[in-house]
Amino acid sequence: MLALVLSGLFASAAVACSGEATVTTEPAGSTPAREVTAAVAAPSSVKPSPAASAAVGATLDLTGLTDGEGLAVTLVKVVDPARTGNPYSTPEAGSRLVAVQFRLKNTGTAVYQDSPSNGAKVVDEQGQQFGSAYQDTTAGPGFPGSITVAPGDTGLGFITFEVPRASRVTKVQFAMDSGFSPNTGQWSVP
Repeated sequence: MLALVLSGLFASAAVACSGEATVTTEPAGSTPAREVTAAVAAPSSVKPSPAASAAVGATLDLTGLTDGEGLAVTLVKVVDPARTGNPYSTPEAGSRLVAVQFRLKNTGTAVYQDSPSNGAKVVDEQGQQFGSAYQDTTAGPGFPGSITVAPGDTGLGFITFEVPRASRVTKVQFAMDSGFSPNTGQWSVP
């Protein structure tokens, strides 16, 4: 059984690593659409988009690994700093919590089932990326460990990140399929 699960994970990773990676920064319905594209084998060749990035409140259309997977992802709100929702679980010394609220509307034909926190990151002014933390905050309800969203339906929730107190978060990223999708949405944070 473990071998079957591991082979499935490796197959998913192999599919995710094939083709080109894109970073979507233009809100849905914008003209002209601008994306940063680079071969996955050469991530250092990804150059910043000359266009202004999507801002908080903007919706980006993203695609997944499977035919029929599509989301309109809205970065609803960034709460920085966020207060812990559990007095017994605090950030490490020298760190703070940042809570980011996403709205995920399934625009595809396939059911979207995933752990959204696996595909989300925040980026600071130095380019350091931080993955999600398992912390509740008072900002609002977080996504559960896994969500299922039928075509046409919407999921809404916060994802929490633990970042160094001195870091200034400047970007938020989201990719479908636990971050394995080659299409990543990116928003600028003022």
